[in-house]
Amino acid sequence: MKPTATGGESPARWLLIGNSRWHWATPAANGGEILLRHTAPCREPLGDVAAGLFAWAAVGTVPAGLGLPAGSRLTLAEVPLAKAPPWLGIDRALAGWQAWRRSGGSVLVADAGTVLSFSLVDGSGSFSGGRLMAGVSLQWRAMAAGTVALPPLEAEGELPDGEPWPFATAAAMRSGVVLGLAAAVAEALEAALRRQPDCRLVLTGGDGALLWEPLQRRLASSGLSGRLEHRPALALEGLASLVPDQLSPRSARI
Repeated sequence: MKPTATGGESPARWLLIGNSRWHWATPAANGGEILLRHTAPCREPLGDVAAGLFAWAAVGTVPAGLGLPAGSRLTLAEVPLAKAPPWLGIDRALAGWQAWRRSGGSVLVADAGTVLSFSLVDGSGSFSGGRLMAGVSLQWRAMAAGTVALPPLEAEGELPDGEPWPFATAAAMRSGVVLGLAAAVAEALEAALRRQPDCRLVLTGGDGALLWEPLQRRLASSGLSGRLEHRPALALEGLASLVPDQLSPRSARI
């Protein structure tokens, strides 16, 4: 599946290829924030969709034969995040730089995707380290694959409303993983604050919405809820900021 323009809809201009999904962005007609779409990985040539991209970036290997223009690919070296090590994923670099750019100070980015990644950026805009752990769906799949009785779960399921100790197995799996990851994010912020006392936390990624409410509750109990912000597509925002829509697709570079 790939995004196509229909009616008065504009075509996608930015693409970020993630570990499990592709993320597309389109300029809003009113000049506001970019419009977002998320699709399964594409397997067929993209044709005009690829030709119309201002810029694209990929976390890993890109399938051959899609027709993505090499000249419009953004690399890690082009992301102005100081002290970014060469092994850093471009999604983490874009998200860290964009969060710092928006906040103007030190920031911790918690990207809840296939992997829950933490990226700490200091007040000068330099990468200061991070953490990695299995994300929501990855943990669910690991439990189902590594045991006899635990069932596979669908990512679209919701946590039991207001029930911290579910009876049902599937609900217990959902609750345990989501609440556990929310606790890990809260602890990461506390650790970051010991190094950077003005640090703020930005939650992003496809599973960010699952972690949002339990994380808010946990931070509120510590008096830290005012430091939390939710930006679902922070890396894609960074890509669009580096290669703005005023440029033509062929000349869109930093």
